[in-house]
Formats: sequence, structure tokens, C-alpha cells
Amino acid sequence: MMIFLLSLVFAVQTGAINIAKVDGVIHPASAGYLVRAIQQSESDKAECLIIEMDTPGGLDESMRNITKAILNAKIPVVVYVHPSGARCASAGVFILLSAPITAMTPGTNIGAAHPVGVGGTMADDSRTKAENDAVAYIKSIANKRGKNEGWAENAVRKSVSITAEEALKDTVIDYVVANVTELLDSINGKIVNLESGEVILNTKNKVIKEIKWGFSENFLSHIAHPNFAYILMMLGIWGLILEFSHPGAVLPGVLGGISLIMAFYAFQIIPINYAGLGLILLGFALLILELFIPTSGPLTIGGVISMLLGSMMLIKVKTSFWSISWVSILVVIGSITAFFVFVLSAAVRAMKKKPVTGKHGLIGQIGKVKEKIVPGKEGKVFIVGEWWNATADETIEAGESVKILNVEGLVLKVGKEH
Repeated sequence: MMIFLLSLVFAVQTGAINIAKVDGVIHPASAGYLVRAIQQSESDKAECLIIEMDTPGGLDESMRNITKAILNAKIPVVVYVHPSGARCASAGVFILLSAPITAMTPGTNIGAAHPVGVGGTMADDSRTKAENDAVAYIKSIANKRGKNEGWAENAVRKSVSITAEEALKDTVIDYVVANVTELLDSINGKIVNLESGEVILNTKNKVIKEIKWGFSENFLSHIAHPNFAYILMMLGIWGLILEFSHPGAVLPGVLGGISLIMAFYAFQIIPINYAGLGLILLGFALLILELFIPTSGPLTIGGVISMLLGSMMLIKVKTSFWSISWVSILVVIGSITAFFVFVLSAAVRAMKKKPVTGKHGLIGQIGKVKEKIVPGKEGKVFIVGEWWNATADETIEAGESVKILNVEGLVLKVGKEH
């Protein structure tokens, strides 16, 4: 009975339709996820793997890792631009064309694959080399899959972009379908040429299994987002400043160090402008100086402006999906500014407040004479719960109230309270 159940489970899993979903920028985390999805589908002996994709593009190295995995996959891979409103731009175009079966949902678009330097702009020679390399790569992929090489070249050189229906007409994709069910009906019986030979797809009545993002893949994907990386960097700097200003606190230093390391990981993917980073560090330095050299505003204002400019300049890439949002910048800098203003105002109030302890705290206090005071001879006064020796320039009888005028060592100089 047990053998029968195990064989039944194996029969259900074998030949299933696996689905992987990518929604966002192509980077090392998403590349790792898709490569794992292909390897897992091969191990599962899946009928095929469908990659649902909606991407504005991403990194060249990550894209090439994905395309190599798709081109050498032992099972058919279907790249499907979905849902309606999704796009397949830049690196996504290479990934889609590398698949033996391609499809799009009505209301989606594909194109604009011109290479953009990670620094935003490239020198003419570098731009030409990158463009020619990208053209050669995309044409070789299109040729292997029997797709429109001319359009693929224009997508790189001229950044052309077309709708799903236009892509089908121009032999860029194989199908325009509304959903996965319609896609499976369309590809049933299709002959797919793989490196290992021809495969005839049988997608009727198959179990559909989604391959989820793993914890580490999800975590690294979020870290690689510019907004998250920016927040981690600011928290890291702030944590280390707190640790250095309060040695032994431990927790701020530990959390700050972890945050900075994670931010540095993200900045391996997202290139930063070191002038922007310098301005942010200068801003923090000015705010710290304000605490030790209170100027009642100028250093704080300079620090805020420096951090704001640095945050705007931090990310070098000019594409929208790599930029830091204004909301993140304003929330982070606003929180830091509010904290420093609170601390600074508390320090100013403390400086203006009359001392209540020590020598200066005694001056102006009122006490009672307990032992007669005459000029040139000390008497006794009781003040703030303590007995003190006291002198005066006039005779003051016991029981009279006196006001402390000065403190000379351990002797009070007093006068009659008027």
C-alpha cells in the first residue's frame, strides 16, 4: 500500500508545470532565484518551466547568468510577460528571446534594450563597445530561437519598444494569451528543440506548481532596492556614531555594523557617487559638532543641507528603478533633523537654566542664622538642610534670614535678606 502511495505521489509530481515569478529589477538575487527554478524543474522532471516576468531591466551580468541557464536548460522554458500592464524592457528582452517559447499578455510591451552604464553616462568609445557587444549577443540569441534579428538589433541600438500584438506580428514572440491556462492550451503538442534533442510538450491536465522565492533570495532582493540600501546606510552610520560617543553601549555598534555591511552589499549592485557619500558624512559631522560646539542653528542647518544634497547625489545611475525616492530621503533626514533639534534645544535650555547644585547653586539661596555673625568673626547658618560657617560685613543676630552672596572655600559670604 505504501509503495502504491509513493508511486502515486511521484506520478503526480513528475511532468508538472512549474512557474517562477519575477516582478522587478534583474539583479543577483533574481538571477539566483531563476537559475534555481530551472535546476529544480530539471530535478522534478517538470513538463516545462513558465517564467512570469514584469521587469524594467537590470544588470548585464545577472541577465547573462539567466540567459545561459535558459539556453542550456534540459527542459522547455517559457518566458511569459504577465499580467496586463507589465513590461519586458532592457535586460528582460534578452531573457525573453533566450527562451524556446515566448508569450505576452494583451496590454504589455517589450523593448528599449539599449545598454546603460552603471555610472549613468559612458564615454563614446565605451558606449559603442557596450552597444556592439549587446547587439551581437541579442542577435545570436534571436537567431538560435528563430526570432526577428532585425527587431532585436533595433531594440538595442534605437531603444524601440512594441506592444504584445506587434511583437507577435514581427516574430518577436510566439503567443499572445490572456492567462496561464490559455498559454498551456496553446503550447500543448508544441515541438521544442533543446540542447538534448526535441521534446513534445504535453500540458493537458497537468499540476501547476509555483516555485517560491527562498528566504535568502527574498532578503537579498529587498536589500538590493535603492531605498532600503539608503536607509540601511544611514542607520549604520548613526549606529556607529552612537557607539563611539557612548563607548560600551554595544547594541548601537552591533546594529550599525550589520546595517553598514548589508548596505555595502547593496552598493556592489547599485553604484554610488562618492561625492554624495562624502556630503552625507559631512552632514553627520556637522550635526555632531553642533552638540559639542552649540551655535544655535548654523551647524545644524549646514548638516541638514549637506545630507540632503548627498542623498540626492548618492546613486549614480539615472534610470528610475535605481533611484532613491523622495519619500525615503525626506523621512530619513527629517527624523535625524528632528532628533538633533530636540537634543540641541534641550542643551540650550540646560545652559540657560540656573544651577541648582555646587557653588553656583548655593548663591542666592535663603537660610537662617543659628549663631550670631559679627564682622571679622564666623557664625553659623542653616541652609538647604546643612550647617555652614558664614561671614558677613555687618552684625546679624541669630534667627534672622540671610541671603548667600558668595562661596569662599567652605565658608559662605552672606548678607541680611531685605
